[in-house]
Amino acid sequence: METQQNAKSCERGWDVGEVPGCKSHSVCSFGIFDPVLWANTTRMSRVEKTVFLSYRRTNAPWALAISQNLTHHGYDVFFDFNGIASGDFESVIIGNIRARAHFLVLLTPSALERCGDSGDWLRLEIESAFENKRNIVPLMLEGFDFSTPTIANQLTGTLAPLKRYNALSVPVEYFDAAMERLRTKYLTITLDAVLHPASPTAAEVAKKEQAAAAAAPAVTERQLTAQEWFERGFNATDLDEQTRCYSEAIRLKPDFPEAVNNRGNARYDKGDLEGALKDYSEVIRLKPDFADAFYNRGNARKAKGDLEGALRDYNEAIRFKHDYANAFVARGNARKAKGDLEGALRDYNEAIRFQPDNFYAFTGRGSGRRSKGDLDGALTDYNEAIRLKPDYANAYYNRALVWKQKNNPAAAIADFQKYLDLGGGERDGDTEEVEQMIRELRQDYSL
Repeated sequence: METQQNAKSCERGWDVGEVPGCKSHSVCSFGIFDPVLWANTTRMSRVEKTVFLSYRRTNAPWALAISQNLTHHGYDVFFDFNGIASGDFESVIIGNIRARAHFLVLLTPSALERCGDSGDWLRLEIESAFENKRNIVPLMLEGFDFSTPTIANQLTGTLAPLKRYNALSVPVEYFDAAMERLRTKYLTITLDAVLHPASPTAAEVAKKEQAAAAAAPAVTERQLTAQEWFERGFNATDLDEQTRCYSEAIRLKPDFPEAVNNRGNARYDKGDLEGALKDYSEVIRLKPDFADAFYNRGNARKAKGDLEGALRDYNEAIRFKHDYANAFVARGNARKAKGDLEGALRDYNEAIRFQPDNFYAFTGRGSGRRSKGDLDGALTDYNEAIRLKPDYANAYYNRALVWKQKNNPAAAIADFQKYLDLGGGERDGDTEEVEQMIRELRQDYSL
């Protein structure tokens, strides 16, 4: 890939230590080595040129560009280029991490978004690299910053050590210079951890993925610039700015389903349902098995009153992603709106089975139970929703309705007031209505 690095020298992000690994340079259970220990064991160790690339699918152009560069310079690189079935994760993905000395994790502002899920692939790959004491090198792309509050909140628990490793910034305009620094400064350390030969299955998959990556066209600077615009949109808080950034990403790379999907989300949040529907339909054209796009289009159709269309889309989302808890919740809501309480309750139960901490599912099931007259069951579900998310205004509102039906005015008033304090009335435009209910309860029960 041609860049501007021949005209300028890069000064961004490369003055934080020369030794790769942990900034504290201490020996620990995560494979972080002391420089003195490295010096003393050099004769017993060797430099390996085997690399595992860990990345979020949205950032595939970056992964391909880095793989192509390293392969060109003699490195044996594995990354999941075509998409490996979830059932093969343990044998193929983990097997190839254990068989390779270096672990590069590509970090963008959006990369860690789903790492809160214990079953998230990126999270599992990073945890495996820690466990197997690989040489871990975080590659910071497109404005990624460990100190950003959102990112800091995502790097907790088993992922917390990641921010202690020396990271390398890889700007688009200095890509070649960054790759040279990666090869000469970060991938030249010796590794004392044991490398485990890949199983025949893992080795065979690696060969196929490497062949596919080698046959792919070279990644262009235009593609990586589209990635930058995508991440800017992800970081933006203003909906108009999000729409502008995603539109620019799409202009540079028209077949960018994630950018089109996110632009649809911004349009939906702005109230532009027609624009959102147009974007979601385009995503499905570009990527017919994109479960999120069906889910999002279902939400837009439901907002327009098209319950049948919404149900069809939720069905497709679940067909492509059988454990899609939020799609079960949404389909349950649509079924409840059509009067199918039994179908709705089945969907809420499925959502809870797949994701036991989904407070939306407990709130939905509580509403379904209340509609069937099961007030105690509804109360139990609303209590659980509030335990899971204490600032979820809708759960307080719904629980207040149950308290009212159970002739407990003091508890109902407290929950209605909590709903207002959390901004539910302002958001939903029913502040006056709720305040009136509070006044009537006080009047009727002389409170």
